Amino acid sequence: MTAPRLKLSLSFFSLLTAGFAHAAPGPEADPLNAFMAEKGLVSQIQRVEERATQKASELVVYAMGFLGVPYKLGGNSVETGFDCSGFVKAIYQQTVGLILPRKADEQALATQTIERSDLQPGDLVFFNTLHRAFSHVGIYVGDGKFVHSPKAGAEVRIESMNVSYWKRRFDGARRALATVSAESDTPSASATN
Repeated sequence: MTAPRLKLSLSFFSLLTAGFAHAAPGPEADPLNAFMAEKGLVSQIQRVEERATQKASELVVYAMGFLGVPYKLGGNSVETGFDCSGFVKAIYQQTVGLILPRKADEQALATQTIERSDLQPGDLVFFNTLHRAFSHVGIYVGDGKFVHSPKAGAEVRIESMNVSYWKRRFDGARRALATVSAESDTPSASATN
């Protein structure tokens, strides 16, 4: 199966199974569950989800290792410092091999939109800090907090999304790891394409 077909298939089956995890399946769900179990799809989906969770944990721990690195406009390394999108790009590339675009608004376009209530560690959070959509980005670490490189004169740090400044400027959440984990299940696919 090709990477795009596998990705589409996994996304479709993830959507189908998402409802079953939250509610007791009705009689109409039993044939689907039986079919998925018979074909080994349930265990395949669980393995993909476990790998995505593990990668997200590694990504967040790695990002925390850069706390205190100074902000630098256009910076994308520990040696030069980071701006917000340079920080996110470097973390994703170095931990999961995913090459995101350089600018925050392009990173938003290149990743999957999710609801704020669906945020998981490793997801991207975007803010409107320059009177334009997706002008700032950080990495969600859990418990309503995110790690980011905020502004000139500051350093990479963790902040709460519930602080009024960030709450007013929240511009959406995106997920990139689902794509990486689906691609990593296909021997011919690479997250760095």
